[in-house]
Amino acid sequence: MLKRINVQQLTLGMYLKDFCGSWMEHPFWRSSFVITDPKDLASIRASSITEVWIDCAQGLDLAPDVAPVAVADTATQVEVELASTSSEKRDTEAVSSNVEFARAAKIVTKSREAITAMFGEVRMGKAIDTVGVQRLVAEISDSMSRNPGALISIARLKTADNYTYMHSVAVCGLMVALARQLGLDPQQTQSAGMAGLLHDIGKALIPISVLNKPGKLTDAEFSLVKSHPEKGYRILLAGSGADAVALDVVLHHHEKTDGSGYPKRLKGEDISLFAKMGAVCDVYDAITSDRPYKAGWCPAESLRRMTEWTKGHFEPRVFHAFVKTIGIYPIGTLVRLSCGRLGVVIEQGSHSLLRPQVKTFFSTRSNERILPTIIDLEHTEDAYKIVNIKDPEKWKFNNLSEIWSGLPGPPA
Repeated sequence: MLKRINVQQLTLGMYLKDFCGSWMEHPFWRSSFVITDPKDLASIRASSITEVWIDCAQGLDLAPDVAPVAVADTATQVEVELASTSSEKRDTEAVSSNVEFARAAKIVTKSREAITAMFGEVRMGKAIDTVGVQRLVAEISDSMSRNPGALISIARLKTADNYTYMHSVAVCGLMVALARQLGLDPQQTQSAGMAGLLHDIGKALIPISVLNKPGKLTDAEFSLVKSHPEKGYRILLAGSGADAVALDVVLHHHEKTDGSGYPKRLKGEDISLFAKMGAVCDVYDAITSDRPYKAGWCPAESLRRMTEWTKGHFEPRVFHAFVKTIGIYPIGTLVRLSCGRLGVVIEQGSHSLLRPQVKTFFSTRSNERILPTIIDLEHTEDAYKIVNIKDPEKWKFNNLSEIWSGLPGPPA
């Protein structure tokens, strides 16, 4: 028997089947578990969630004289009701990046917490239940619908310490955006997002000391790291709900089109479209991120390097679609305009990859900061075209991310 009850009716020993509300509103990454910790009970009551579903067959029931809000005979009835409520609340109307940045930052923070918890449970031998993962992917996908660049850019503001977890969030967003660019249907796009979120789950079984080692890995350590696709594949097989796309991407996102990848050394058409997508998204986020052993490259420089690697590493069609997804000058790229100003890209152009929106803030002629001004290069003369890309490190602009995002710092 499944009962919908008020959170104030919850007691220790009850089996929480699901929350009646957005995944963003409750404090846990998974929705189904027995409540055994008073702190968890207090967290639920302190959240904005007012009602939950409990499964009386797997935990304690309400007292006989206490009436539930509603009753359901099957889990399917609950899922239909929750899906209906969720679809009514979903917000996918397009907005500008500066509007979406703050919302995306909250989603990224919540997602990082969820991925951290998921990795922790895997380390303790618990199987993955992908229901929570699906809801996380839905939130990320909705943000991508509102603005494709905002969440991807915010997720790039990771630190070397939380790279493993934030990397999963970033690749999820990139996979969703790339799937849409390639014209995949909504179900395939959802599957691509889930695959991106789970692609590195095998790293949960790799020692943190190895993953975050600041120096060069030994041959034994490198072999251990290279085992994460197969470890991840086995983790998903032991859990429930992971589809064929997730299993494929987890196992094959390090394959290369020339057969030099791992773990199966697959070539060309032997690698699925989704695995090829995973390879591009994984590499892009990896090389744009600060790692314990190296600083990340700027987005535009990363695309330039990846272009050089396309032959033999990436499927050209997939890589070209990826470039269209994030732009030739991705959000956060420091550029110099022909007028002599420096600025950061804050939005892609709607008609041209060469003419994004730029927030200028520095004059190279006077060599000083100027009042930030947003220039839409699609609606300006050539006097404002991009001349070249600049390295933020050489210009000592330590707060560049604050300039383009409007946020005080990384969301982690």
